[in-house]
Amino acid sequence: MAAELAEHAAIFRRVYPNLKELIRQARDVIGTDGKNGKENKSEHTWDLPKNRSIELGAVQYEENKTDWQGRPHDHKLFDEITEFTESIYVFICGWIRSTNQGQRVRVICTGNPPTSESGNWVVRRWAAWLDPKHPNPAKPGELRWYATIDGEEKELMTGEPVVTEKETVYPLSRTFIPAKLDDNPFLANDNRYKSVLQSLPEPLRSQMLYGDFQASAMADPWQIIPTEWVLQAQERWRRTTKPDVPLTAVGIDPARGGRDNMSMSKRYDNWFSEVSFWPGAAVKDGPTAAALVKNDLGDIDPFIMNIDIGGIGSAAYDSLKPMYKNLYAVNAASGSEYRDKSGKLKMRNLRAEYYWRMRDALDPVSGDNICLPPGNEIVADLCSARYKLTTAGVLVEEKDEIKNRLGRSPDKGESILYANYIKPDNALNVSMRAKVSNYLTDN
Repeated sequence: MAAELAEHAAIFRRVYPNLKELIRQARDVIGTDGKNGKENKSEHTWDLPKNRSIELGAVQYEENKTDWQGRPHDHKLFDEITEFTESIYVFICGWIRSTNQGQRVRVICTGNPPTSESGNWVVRRWAAWLDPKHPNPAKPGELRWYATIDGEEKELMTGEPVVTEKETVYPLSRTFIPAKLDDNPFLANDNRYKSVLQSLPEPLRSQMLYGDFQASAMADPWQIIPTEWVLQAQERWRRTTKPDVPLTAVGIDPARGGRDNMSMSKRYDNWFSEVSFWPGAAVKDGPTAAALVKNDLGDIDPFIMNIDIGGIGSAAYDSLKPMYKNLYAVNAASGSEYRDKSGKLKMRNLRAEYYWRMRDALDPVSGDNICLPPGNEIVADLCSARYKLTTAGVLVEEKDEIKNRLGRSPDKGESILYANYIKPDNALNVSMRAKVSNYLTDN
């Protein structure tokens, strides 16, 4: 029987200020006199009796996840899991292991229901327990098995190995155990704390008091692109093969140095390929960005190529301009005359326009049957933006506000938005404009 107690555990919070409370609690439990464990205050680690250890860490930015590369633990624990991105979670879990064959190895996540789309990947990852639309719902505590086969995660009913043409794949188990305030032995009888939670507005009240994940499914009235529309577009992508047509449009969200990625989306009529992206550290200047794009596209000259020129984007634009005849600069702050399909909502600037064009194109009733590539990161990128109505038209929140909410830049989503955008006065010839317009309208 495998040992249940961890030998070497790591506990994570998203940001260091939140980690400080865990450090205080660890000192309360282990003590500070060294009898039960020796603390290394600079590294936030404790050496415990019987050659055991605990390490605490924060993973605020995407690039911080590589700090944990190659560092094995037999237990990895994520506190407030919805604050993390899925890519951080999956990457760090790649080093969950033990050389002790009798040691149990597992990942444990705790947390409240997500309060925004950025955390809804948790609902999708544990969909068998949390999504009422799941075709085969799981009971609390029931084990389900998952394996990635040919690049796609499959849900299985047993843990038996799956033999493919390339390899034998060994599934991993997953489960979910719900909890509410009354299940907490330390807080259940604290009516002072319960009264605080009862005073919260919905859906936060149900989320915090009852652990209600369905409350988190309530749509934010100011979310521009509905989550369900993006999920439907991704499902169409899975059922559809890439059309045999020339490259219609390319959208580029540039980066230079720093922690943001440079992303590029390619559109074939209404079918979007998987997004290409490069770490900002690999994009040192405009010529480098242009070389990366050229290497990806080869000799193909798309009908439309849109690139964001805000901030550092102008250098990439200048370097790409001699290479592509249909390159267009996208300035999010420039004016717009676009109105939504109802004709009632005017856009305040181009940023609002390309967001709303995507919303209109994804509309399941009157949209363009767009097919978007899979990935929870793309869902979060496209669905995290909020808007407000002003006398001058629809105003979308700034990119920095979305970055603060996600903990990263919505690079992939932005490139998809640019690839979807057709500038009204671009250089497309009349016949090509008609072809694209008719395809997007009639299919």
